[in-house]
Amino acid sequence: ITTKTCKASTLPKFPAILIFGDSSVDTGNNNYINTIFQSNHYPYGINFPGQVPTGRFSDGKLPSDLLANMLGIKESVPPFLNPNLSNYELRTSVCFALAGSGFDDLTTAASGVIPISTQIKLFKNYITRLRGFAGTNDFGISFYNFPIRSQQFTINQYQNFVLEKLKDFVKELYKLGLRSMLIGGLPPMGCLPIQITARCKYFNDRKCLQDQNFDSQNYNKKIAKLLPKLQKSLPGSLLLYADTYKPLMDMINNPQKYGFVETNRGCCGTGFVETASLCNIKTPPCGNLSHFLFWDSVHPSQAGYQHVAKYLKKTVLSLLLKHHGL
Repeated sequence: ITTKTCKASTLPKFPAILIFGDSSVDTGNNNYINTIFQSNHYPYGINFPGQVPTGRFSDGKLPSDLLANMLGIKESVPPFLNPNLSNYELRTSVCFALAGSGFDDLTTAASGVIPISTQIKLFKNYITRLRGFAGTNDFGISFYNFPIRSQQFTINQYQNFVLEKLKDFVKELYKLGLRSMLIGGLPPMGCLPIQITARCKYFNDRKCLQDQNFDSQNYNKKIAKLLPKLQKSLPGSLLLYADTYKPLMDMINNPQKYGFVETNRGCCGTGFVETASLCNIKTPPCGNLSHFLFWDSVHPSQAGYQHVAKYLKKTVLSLLLKHHGL
């Protein structure tokens, strides 16, 4: 989520990027709340500058960091809940995302973290301090793996339920002054290693779950259809759909093109179930990380995220810059 600044070549194209969402973009906010969804320990961060486990759910940087760098803003985006943030850091991009978060409050009841709706309150606090940018967890936790919502809704109904909450979230951000927003959809849920593990009967027969991938595609089509209508209702706004499904699916279908060998398990431990606290010093990483698309059983590696960021640069970032005459 960005705002326009001047065109001087020595300055960044935008003054700041503000991040909302879940573990795919959380740069360390979960370090500061009481939850088991944390990654501020080895082997996370082994490819981050200084090999520091910052709380990012990957071996290195996340799309939030990579996009900020592509826009010429900063090398990495700090978590807003870090109590030691300088005025400069606050002014030049922060992250409100929290791992395990979702639009559905039931998702965060299971994970014990702050729901995306509460990230609005953090943003309001951010605005005050200045004066003195999901969905994966909703479907993975609340619908597929803990079937409470699947007993209440069909998948189509649950998608519409989440989309209504997304719409309200965007409207609230608009009221608070944000105008240009990049809104991501779902990845190929059925190809996440942990989703494959949950259903496969034999470890040597690990294949993507086509029904969950179909659900992801259907949800993403709904987002892409919703955003132009929502943009028309919010004068001066720019709402762009950021497709992460397509680049990830291409890496899974054509791994050799990207230098990957393993695409159905993570690098940490067995790669079948390890994530968060289960990915630790007792579950050492693989010896050839560059061959793995996924870092743990849920999250792509820094290498995977870099390819996603390059794809987004060619698609949505180019539209964003064109819209602002940059």
